[in-house]
Amino acid sequence: MMNRLKRNQKRNAMNDQEKQTLDQIKTLFDSQRLAVLSTQKNNQPYASLVAFAATDDLKQIVFLTPATTRKYDNLATHSNAAILVNDSMNRASDIYNAISVTGTGTAAVVSGNEKQRLLEIYLNRHPHLKTFSNAPTTALIRVAVDRYFMVHRFQNVVEIQVEP
Repeated sequence: MMNRLKRNQKRNAMNDQEKQTLDQIKTLFDSQRLAVLSTQKNNQPYASLVAFAATDDLKQIVFLTPATTRKYDNLATHSNAAILVNDSMNRASDIYNAISVTGTGTAAVVSGNEKQRLLEIYLNRHPHLKTFSNAPTTALIRVAVDRYFMVHRFQNVVEIQVEP
């Protein structure tokens, strides 16, 4: 009985820590408009700056890109992606004060009813990109996040698995 109680207390503490970490991630995402997208093709990594938006549950991150870009081609070939968001200000103190979050997951072009819902989330955050979103060559990409890595205070790393 005592062991079960200790396990439950430990599980509750982990749930509280995960909730606190997810709250920190949401706060960071709400404060930033741009992220670095990492893709790969032929064992060559590639990084791109993207304007992003995340769903409230943090399970999906979306961005727009023309279908003619290297990032689009890379994702069409290899759908695994990583997205890095940070609040650094290019100061020496950032090494200790900045927070960086990397979300990893699988990217896909969004279509149908889901596209309208996710595009609305995206355009609420980036209304200045409405014309771009309507271009025939522009694709809405969703990264279904399976894991977050939050780094703060230089070496403090917290990993959160996202439930589908």
